[in-house]
Amino acid sequence: MTSKTTDRIATGFFWVTGIIILLLLAWFLIRILGDGLPHLSWKFITGKPQEIMAGGGVGPMLFNSFYILFLSLLFSLPIGIGAGVYLSIYAKQNKFTDFIRISVEALSSVPSIVFGLFGFLLFVNLFGLKFSIIGGAATLSLLNLPVLVRVTEESLRSVPESYWEASLALGSTRWQAIRKVLLPAAMPSLITGITLVAGRALGESAILIYTAGLSVSRFFPDWSPLAMGETLATHLWYVQSEAIVPDAKQIAQGSAALLLIVVLVFNLLIGIPSRILQKRLSGGK
Repeated sequence: MTSKTTDRIATGFFWVTGIIILLLLAWFLIRILGDGLPHLSWKFITGKPQEIMAGGGVGPMLFNSFYILFLSLLFSLPIGIGAGVYLSIYAKQNKFTDFIRISVEALSSVPSIVFGLFGFLLFVNLFGLKFSIIGGAATLSLLNLPVLVRVTEESLRSVPESYWEASLALGSTRWQAIRKVLLPAAMPSLITGITLVAGRALGESAILIYTAGLSVSRFFPDWSPLAMGETLATHLWYVQSEAIVPDAKQIAQGSAALLLIVVLVFNLLIGIPSRILQKRLSGGK
């Protein structure tokens, strides 16, 4: 078999694989949106849920989803980016830093339900936060940390070393070089990583079932971090498994479609500016 034949076979295999994946994604989108879009309305998106009667909405759950996401990023971004900067710039190559990297890799592959049980034992029981928005956000930030550390480290390492050397040669300090040269140059990759983390957090349910709870506050919107914080993803699980409302199936279909739309729009709102920023930093290429 010649090299050209092998190349054609490999190219055809990758094309077929890509088309199959795209068809599967299209089927999922059509199925979920086709079942859920007829149930979406302004009343459904902004209304309060019902426990017994039909016609409830998901407004508090949608609010809690973004509130918990914001708090979790508020906790995890400074620590995750700081740890990535330390490992990439300041840390020396020795057995201790190798152990840290191995630990970060191991934590990034831990199932989310394990983080949920850990958050339940630590924040709900030991710290006495009970089922609350702050407990869910803190646990969710633990899930995000390993990914943020790795994304930050790899993003900084992908910046050409000449940027670093030129900055130091012009008399800047190490911190000035990091803040004004390396981080701006690595910003597109960092934004992509943060977007992936945020999208994963929006759809997370296992962690929040054990930490934020399966109920919402009587007030809407409730900005108290100690209030129970059922999110849209956990509400979807709840109405499919335990809800007694007569229109539980319709609520689940509408919630699934709304969650999918929210994640897609959220990724576009962050992804498009990231591409524009990347083009500007690369000179429009």
